[in-house]
Amino acid sequence: MADTKLAFIVQRPPYKSENPKLAVTHAISYQTVEILLEDGETVTPTLCFIGEGVLACLKGQKAMEHYGITSTEMHVKSALLVDLNVLVCKEDIDRFGITEDKILDADDMGADKKIQVVPYDAIQKAIESANHVLFF
Repeated sequence: MADTKLAFIVQRPPYKSENPKLAVTHAISYQTVEILLEDGETVTPTLCFIGEGVLACLKGQKAMEHYGITSTEMHVKSALLVDLNVLVCKEDIDRFGITEDKILDADDMGADKKIQVVPYDAIQKAIESANHVLFF
């Protein structure tokens, strides 16, 4: 069985930038790829938010109101809805003074998956175990 591991690293803030949305969209698209794989092949994406990228995981974004663009919040919720592994760097949310209760979830959409707030070491392990690492 061949498993291709992908790590999507979001390091830019979600404001006035498409990068976080592109990362989430690409990570979610792994489901489309699965129909093209041979039996026994899998693709396992992990979406990681570090640095200013952790700001994309805050509840109550008002991007449409302030910037006239759709919120990254809905994209991340969609990722949780399709059971994507989403990691947020604990050291970075601490650095910004963000408490874990401010990190979004997709309970309102019926998602079972939760964002995992983890130390950077866990994100580093995801990067090291990935076959492909993409930075956004």
